[in-house]
Amino acid sequence: MALQEIKLGDYLINEESFPYIIAEIGINHNGDLQIAKKLIDAANACLWNCVKFQKREPDIAVPEAQKSVMRDTPWGRMTYLEYKKKIEFGKAEYDYIDAYCKEKPIAWTASPWDIPSLEFLLEYDLPFLKIASSSNANEELLKKACESRKPLLVSTGMSTWAELDRTVSFLEKYSEGNYILMHTNSAYPAPASELNLRMITALKERYHCLVGYSGHEINLEPSVVAVSLGAKVIERHVTLDRNMWGTDHAASLSVAAMAMLQGRMKEVLVMLGNGEKVITEKEKEVRKKLRGE
Repeated sequence: MALQEIKLGDYLINEESFPYIIAEIGINHNGDLQIAKKLIDAANACLWNCVKFQKREPDIAVPEAQKSVMRDTPWGRMTYLEYKKKIEFGKAEYDYIDAYCKEKPIAWTASPWDIPSLEFLLEYDLPFLKIASSSNANEELLKKACESRKPLLVSTGMSTWAELDRTVSFLEKYSEGNYILMHTNSAYPAPASELNLRMITALKERYHCLVGYSGHEINLEPSVVAVSLGAKVIERHVTLDRNMWGTDHAASLSVAAMAMLQGRMKEVLVMLGNGEKVITEKEKEVRKKLRGE
C-alpha cells in the first residue's frame, strides 16, 4: 500500500502538510546556465521548496522520427536532435547547479528520460526523482528508479486507467509504496476546459496514495483549486519571460506569478477551514444581536 507520509528531503508530506512547491525549470534555461541561476534565485526568493530540471541522452530519448526534423532555433536552422543536444546540460553544469543550490539553500532534482540519465542523476544527493508522463509506462526506467530507494513523483498525463493501474501495481511492487502520483494534462499550455482537476480526488480514491498536481496552464487558479482538492505537491513550469523562445515558456509562470502562488495557496487553505461546525467569534456577536443570546 502507498505510504501516507513521505519525506522529500527534510520536508514531510502528509494529508495535513502545506503543499510542497516545485519550480520546474525543465529546459527553460535554453542551455544557458545564467538563466538557470536566475530561475533558481527566483524560486528561492519566492520560498518555493525545490527546482527541477530534465535530463536526457538525446540519442536515446529523442524518437527516431523526430531526430532529423529540421527546426529554426536562435542558433540557426538545425535538426531536432542537434537542438536537443545544444540545450542539454552536462556534468559541469549540474555540478555547478548542485553547489549553487546548496549555497541558497534550495533543493533540486530532475526528471530522467532514459537509463543513462537516471544513472547520471543518482551521482547527486537528490531528495526525490520525478518520472515524466512520457516515461510512466517505461518499466525498465521505473524499476531502476525504484531501486534507488528515493521517493518517486510520477506524472499521470497521457495515460488511460488501465495504463495507470499497471504503473501503480509496478510501483507498489518495487518502490514499497514510496511514491506520489501527480495529476497532469500534458498539453503545453493545457486548455482550462481539459484540466479535469477532479482527477486529483479520483486518483486518491482509486489508489489510496498521496497526490499532487503538475500544471501546464497559463494562470494560477488551477493550482489553487488543486490545493483545495487535496494536492500535496504543486509543480509549475517557470520562466523569466513567457515570450522567450522555446516550447515550454508559454505554459510557464513568470517570476511575478511565482511570488503570488504561495500566498494564494495559503488563502484557500484558510478559507477551507477544518470542517468542524462551530459558531465563530464574529457569528457570536451577530447571534447576540439577532437572537438575544
